[in-house]
Amino acid sequence: MALTVAIVGRPNVGKSTLFNRLIGKRLALVDDTPGVTRDRREGRGRLGGLEFTLFDTAGLEEAKAGSLSARMTEQTRRAIAEADLVLFLIDARAGVTPQDEHFARLLRRGRAPVLLVANKSEGRAGTAGAAEAYRLGLGEPIAISAEHGEGLSDLYDRMAALISTPPPAEADEQESEEEPEADRGPLQLAIVGRPNVGKSTLVNRLIGEERLLTGPEAGITRDAIAVDWEWQGRPLRLVDTAGLRRRSKVEGKLEKLSAADTLRAIRFAEVVVLVLDAEQGLEKQDLTIARLVEEEGRALVIAANKWDAIADKNAAKRQLRDRVETSLPQVKGLPVVTLSALTGRNLDELMTAVFQVYEAWNRRVPTAQLNRWLEEATSAHPPPAVSGRRIRLRYMTQVKARPPSFALFASRAEELPESYLRYLVNGIREAFDIQGV
Repeated sequence: MALTVAIVGRPNVGKSTLFNRLIGKRLALVDDTPGVTRDRREGRGRLGGLEFTLFDTAGLEEAKAGSLSARMTEQTRRAIAEADLVLFLIDARAGVTPQDEHFARLLRRGRAPVLLVANKSEGRAGTAGAAEAYRLGLGEPIAISAEHGEGLSDLYDRMAALISTPPPAEADEQESEEEPEADRGPLQLAIVGRPNVGKSTLVNRLIGEERLLTGPEAGITRDAIAVDWEWQGRPLRLVDTAGLRRRSKVEGKLEKLSAADTLRAIRFAEVVVLVLDAEQGLEKQDLTIARLVEEEGRALVIAANKWDAIADKNAAKRQLRDRVETSLPQVKGLPVVTLSALTGRNLDELMTAVFQVYEAWNRRVPTAQLNRWLEEATSAHPPPAVSGRRIRLRYMTQVKARPPSFALFASRAEELPESYLRYLVNGIREAFDIQGV
């Protein structure tokens, strides 16, 4: 069983900076603004020979019950309860605060061992704060600088004294070195959309726990948060993302960082679920996001959330499908699923559509079948003549999947009209059941 380590502390002490340092990537958003991290972020950490599952958490704060800060703190408490080891960060430059003392008492009552880490200890300014940390009653503080990588050897020594990880199992020599094509690992599924359409609520309902912060406030999610999950025995890696607003409305460095994190999640996804508010319909920003997903070559499913609030469902469904077909002809056959993340309505239908479009996205067509189809297609509708000479289509082959991509060899290929290319593309979709990609 993988060892879990949680990084906790009050806001703006450098938890996300240490998280990024230990996982070796700039995965968590980092900014001078306090309270950037809101949801628990998970990653694979490594320090020396130690390997572990690492949780970055929201800052511990005393807050009014039911408020966003209180819900953030509850997520942090859950991470503490699940952790085998807690790294409690304080700001050595600011010294020990009453907040630090309050949460030190909370951690002393927990079951997991706690290591006190005095971050921002570089230079003389952090020396006094690190010495002051003894009074928290959590043992000798470990002076580090997460930003500059200083003191990590001391952190390793203290962690290694508390935990140990088994050596990695040696691979079976008889096993094939190449991974079979069918075993591609978990499906990478990104949930995207405008702010406040119910993305985090959908993820929570799918996995069956309150893993992500939700609420009436728009823009709660800031980081792209990945959650491992299984549906009917099939592994997935769900990624909840920050809402994408129109570029002209994006304000401030932090929202720009969140938007960049969402765009990166789309690029690394295999299937993207675009969540929209059924009461508002398919708006211009939804179409912008859909076209971005299509340009990145990802498979796409549209999920119309809050469907339980729609009075005339038949009329709304017809209007939505007409809008999709008119505005997104480049992904003809795009799956559209109506659901309610709040009640759990049609979630199985959503996941069925996700795996169907994933299979289409991975589909390969044998070259012989493809060229037999090409011969039939050109016989039924020959290419047009240009300047009195007819364009000849010689040969077609699929050059790759994910998404399916085809190369067509022709005389004067640059003169082939766009309308005829659309005829061929739509014919391939129908003949080989490659819809929606």
